Amino acid sequence: MEIKTLKSFVAVATCKNFSAAARELNTVQPAISRHITDLEDELGVRLFWRNTREVKITPAGESLLHDAKDILANEVAARQKAQRAALGKTGRLRIGYLGPACFTFIPNLVQTYASRYPEVEIELREMTVRQQLEAFDAGLLDVGFSRKLPKSYEKGFSVEDIYVDTLTTVIPSTHSLANLKSIRLGQLESDPFILYSRHEAAGLFDQIIHVFQKEKIVPTITSQPENMQVLLTEVAAGLGVSVVPACIEKLYTKGCVFIPLHGQKASIATQLHYPSDSSLPIVEEFVKITLENRLKIRKAMEKR
Repeated sequence: MEIKTLKSFVAVATCKNFSAAARELNTVQPAISRHITDLEDELGVRLFWRNTREVKITPAGESLLHDAKDILANEVAARQKAQRAALGKTGRLRIGYLGPACFTFIPNLVQTYASRYPEVEIELREMTVRQQLEAFDAGLLDVGFSRKLPKSYEKGFSVEDIYVDTLTTVIPSTHSLANLKSIRLGQLESDPFILYSRHEAAGLFDQIIHVFQKEKIVPTITSQPENMQVLLTEVAAGLGVSVVPACIEKLYTKGCVFIPLHGQKASIATQLHYPSDSSLPIVEEFVKITLENRLKIRKAMEKR
């Protein structure tokens, strides 16, 4: 059964007149008559009793009429849904983000997107750098807020810089240097260091090690937790000191003191990543909204 044939059938059943049905569908009566004949031949039943004076629907026609209306309604809904999807107005958007780096702006950003595209289903996932890369590889993520990508991934992704963070030290509140306004890395040289796992964020780990190398310091690394909150707990417990992005202050930090590194300039980028070959309109619209809010995000991160 073709859609145009069902449209002719419903029009005749509603108007009870072939000529009126033709006018409603902006076509000619012979075309309507042919559609009805073809439909009756296809089904092997009589749909209308008709003579020169009236058109009367048969029991078989009544049965078909209910289903035909549902089919046509679904056809319209399917077409509209496809059109909305093409405009990025419906679908599912899966967003990965680094918690501490994004807590300040993710809620407002997602709320803005959701208000413009209420029919899009949004999935938010707090993920480490490694977890995001694995999710991208498995096709389980559409966009991600993360650190700078490894070189092996750079060609396959489009990248937008969102803001740049600084490195800071975090030491126990009981540490003898806890009252300083800034600190030189050399002042902590004899302390054991707790650094975030390279397995979870190779780029961040390598940047921190580079800072040590510039100061000609070889740190004694006693722990590499795979969770930033665990890192802060170990520092608070007096197990060592650390160097982390300043955004980590957004986590639970009782027992920890954050002291800026002397002379440290902004260098830890938080970026938005999405596959270069992505043609999903929902992704394009999310990227657009993110860039619209980029200046606001940067100002908010500077004020923290």
